[in-house]
Amino acid sequence: MPVPVRPEFVFLDLGNVVVSFDRERAFRQMADASGGDLAMIRDLLMEGNLQAAIERGAIDWTGFHAEFCRRTGTRADPVALAHAASDMFRLNIDMLPVIAGLERAGCGLGILSNTCGPHWEHLLAQRYAVLPGNFTKIVLSHEVRSLKPEPEIYQIATEQAGVPPDRIFFCDDIPAHVDAARAAGWQAELFTSAAGLIDALDRRGLKLGL
Repeated sequence: MPVPVRPEFVFLDLGNVVVSFDRERAFRQMADASGGDLAMIRDLLMEGNLQAAIERGAIDWTGFHAEFCRRTGTRADPVALAHAASDMFRLNIDMLPVIAGLERAGCGLGILSNTCGPHWEHLLAQRYAVLPGNFTKIVLSHEVRSLKPEPEIYQIATEQAGVPPDRIFFCDDIPAHVDAARAAGWQAELFTSAAGLIDALDRRGLKLGL
């Protein structure tokens, strides 16, 4: 088996890689903030198209809020509801040495994430040192109007990275997103742990000293 070329740019997924998240916490908080039924809210966001619409940028938070209230029969305060939907993230501390190691190695760093405006704004408001930190290219689905695993979002990210596709490495916790990255010509691995990511990078000649 040929040895992969050393990556020049690394894109990381956001949710369940750089940060963890608890959807059930968000559902409960949205139910509390709106007075709506928890099961209905869970189904609306997990099975309906509302979350996908805001992550694609097809609607903004004003549109999401209006449709959420219509479908749930509630009159939630839009600011309170946005906070309830977004206050579910925790920084993945195990990833901090990995990110620092990539910075020391002089590797380009980026975020490639399916997310929405309120979630990203909430994360920035936490003032984590690594966000945006040295992530020089941040490709967010709601801004580029394309969702992983669609080919378009990988093409946009490739153009932003400014290196050949086979020099890009990507890590994501969803197999379909990893498969799509490989189809785009990237090197990609499924994220299971920071230690696993360190090993994957080491095999590619990116020695992080960890």
